[in-house]
Amino acid sequence: MLQEKKIGFIGTGNMGEALVSGLVLSKSTRPENIICSDIDPELLAAIKEKYKVHTTCDNLEVVRRSDIIVYATKPQILGMVLKETAPALDDEKLVISIAAGVPLAAIAIGLQKKLRLIRAMPNICAFVKESATAIAAGEYVHENDVAEARAIFNSVGKTVFIHENVLMDAFTGLSGSGPAYIFTIVDAMADAGVKMGLSRKDALFLSTQTVLGSARLLMESKEHPGQLKDRVASPGGTAIAGIHTLEQGGLRTTLINAVESATNRSRELGEMMVKDFIANSKTEK
Repeated sequence: MLQEKKIGFIGTGNMGEALVSGLVLSKSTRPENIICSDIDPELLAAIKEKYKVHTTCDNLEVVRRSDIIVYATKPQILGMVLKETAPALDDEKLVISIAAGVPLAAIAIGLQKKLRLIRAMPNICAFVKESATAIAAGEYVHENDVAEARAIFNSVGKTVFIHENVLMDAFTGLSGSGPAYIFTIVDAMADAGVKMGLSRKDALFLSTQTVLGSARLLMESKEHPGQLKDRVASPGGTAIAGIHTLEQGGLRTTLINAVESATNRSRELGEMMVKDFIANSKTEK
């Protein structure tokens, strides 16, 4: 699907490199069909050496030479980069943004063109090719655009297409921010192991491996988590005693509240971003 497409990355920091790595190592496309830009020449030199892709410091060159352009910049500078590259964009190109918290409405305002826009939200697990990525499409996308976007992000994990753009905030609250919740849980479990006498090294390993194994069992068995929980929690046993304590501490409520809080914050940041883009567009006129 992507073999004949020229794919450009504007911004080749951590997430940009993760995507380049995923595409090259999965052989989803050929390295010579990828071009990357960044403000850091040393970073570009390392990317070129490691993945054998084309590199440049000129964002406009990336746009002109690409069929698909992935904007992998920080949200704070996306408006400036969109303004810089807009003259070279047209409806022949697929435009993908992975800038966290920037809704499609803001991107459309920033570009002020009717373009094929897609917003994607990978998470930090893309670095180990296990990202959960949500994809939302703008008004003018073509029939195959979503499939091509999913092919790019499937190279670093798994994707889900969200038909309603407003649900991207919920995805951010659950899966975009979710790794931070899991890291906190793993750290707390390791602390508990240390309290019970395990070494810090062993406690952290056991905590991490337990979460990894549990996630894999869920994915591969396709059983409901409640069913798997019941298989572990035997009558009068240790697991049910621990679960009772978790329920007393309000673990479920706390996690639900965390996702809700992160979702609401994502929505607030998105609304602020739209207002900023509107204000900037009026200033330019």
